[in-house]
Amino acid sequence: MKKKEKVKSYVIFGAGKFGRCVAEELAEAGNNVLAVDRNEEKIAMIADLITMGAVADVNDVRQMENLGLSDFDAAVVATTGDLSASVMCIMLSKEAGIPLVIAKAQDERQAKVFERLGADRVIIPEKDSGTRVAHTLLNKDFLDVFELSDDVILAEITLRKEWEGKTLRELSLRRTYRINVAAIRLNGEIFINWDADKPLPKDASVVVISAKSTIEKITEEQQ
Repeated sequence: MKKKEKVKSYVIFGAGKFGRCVAEELAEAGNNVLAVDRNEEKIAMIADLITMGAVADVNDVRQMENLGLSDFDAAVVATTGDLSASVMCIMLSKEAGIPLVIAKAQDERQAKVFERLGADRVIIPEKDSGTRVAHTLLNKDFLDVFELSDDVILAEITLRKEWEGKTLRELSLRRTYRINVAAIRLNGEIFINWDADKPLPKDASVVVISAKSTIEKITEEQQ
């Protein structure tokens, strides 16, 4: 009889597109998820999909202390638009003893700062990252894979033939395949806010956040 895996608890700092995608996928995989953002509207958008949402200023130490950070198994820092906020999240998460702290950086320089602060893993979506190529999913359709948890991955995949020329709205990948599109890469450039009504060129690739089982299923369908 297979041993039931322990439910893990994650805190996500920043409920923008990237943070929201991570939070939703981790929650859908059966984990406890707390999303933190000072923007009340962003928290309201995902409140029903996760365990808990908190409207708080991550630069306010007192508010952060009230979150009970020591109870979490991992933290994802997705507050890239505010360097001071990212720094504070990393520092307080490490001080609280969170075993795994993953931080999203805008560039190499920022990544080095986060690593010096103690971030265990740093993601730079805008950069081709050969060192982060999957050690769990090796497939020609995957250009890059990064494990966010035991069950959830950030992956860059080639555009499927049937997706070419269609828009993200038409494809409705979240509803059809249960994957979240985090960005589109075209000619080496990352587009975080790709127009949902703009057709996808055949040479584009898709950066998605999804459960491993979902990605594996999509791969099997292509073979």
